[in-house]
Amino acid sequence: MATFVHIDIPTDNLERSKKFYSELFGWTFEKPFPDMEYYIFATKDLEGNEGIAGGMGNREEPGQSVTNFIEVPSLDEYIKKIKAAGGKVSEPMPVPGMGYLSMCEDTEGNGFGIWEGNPDAK
Repeated sequence: MATFVHIDIPTDNLERSKKFYSELFGWTFEKPFPDMEYYIFATKDLEGNEGIAGGMGNREEPGQSVTNFIEVPSLDEYIKKIKAAGGKVSEPMPVPGMGYLSMCEDTEGNGFGIWEGNPDAK
């Protein structure tokens, strides 16, 4: 079954946002891509078990909100399903060495992303 695997938080001030979430929830941040202003974090549930992973980067446009990503076994298959159900889908984007993603919108205008992991992505 498809499940939530990643959350992307856009920000206008990375340092301020990192401080906010670190102090509030105890999240720690790592910068995996030296040429990119993007940080990753991992969440934990109340018992300390691993939770949903996330990332934080600069806001790309006014009004950009948090995006939740759902992992699917086949991006192509789910793009067809989303369109058939009345949703909207962007062209797939590769994340080199990690997988492919596509931004989507449901019938009510809510945005979300779909993700297919693939270490061969280029």
